Amino acid sequence: MLPGVKRILYASDLQDGSRPAFRAAVSLCGHYQSHITYLHVIESPSRQADRLAQQLMAQDPSLQALHDDSLVAVREQILARVQDFCAAELDIDEQLQADQLVARVEEGRAWQEILRVADEIKASVIVMGTRHGLGLGKKLLGSTAAKVMEHGARPVLIVPLL
Repeated sequence: MLPGVKRILYASDLQDGSRPAFRAAVSLCGHYQSHITYLHVIESPSRQADRLAQQLMAQDPSLQALHDDSLVAVREQILARVQDFCAAELDIDEQLQADQLVARVEEGRAWQEILRVADEIKASVIVMGTRHGLGLGKKLLGSTAAKVMEHGARPVLIVPLL
């Protein structure tokens, strides 16, 4: 086990089948009585598209409001999924307390945002799943997980997903 795990960053793509990785994060949280930041990153299609969207939102406040509302909706979706997971899969003694979980939604390149948020919250460990094999490298591990491991300086727990 890892010594002194205080803050866990759990990065999720919100796809079906990601429960094993979240279960690992919850298990670590329970073992160390720590906190989880549940992170979902909305990836921009390209830098050019992102700049265009930013310009449009700057010109039309209703577009900015629509954007902000969509981020709130994703955060609510995350919290609802966490509540459903806890109700379905955790015993009473495993339940997370309200102050043990924070949900965040960021925009950008997934691996860069994961590392940025990990630094920001001073994460002890990053937990994430991959739908690819367990070997190293982009093709076997998955590009986001591989880049987090390659560019990060924190322990990363990779959980294979179905």
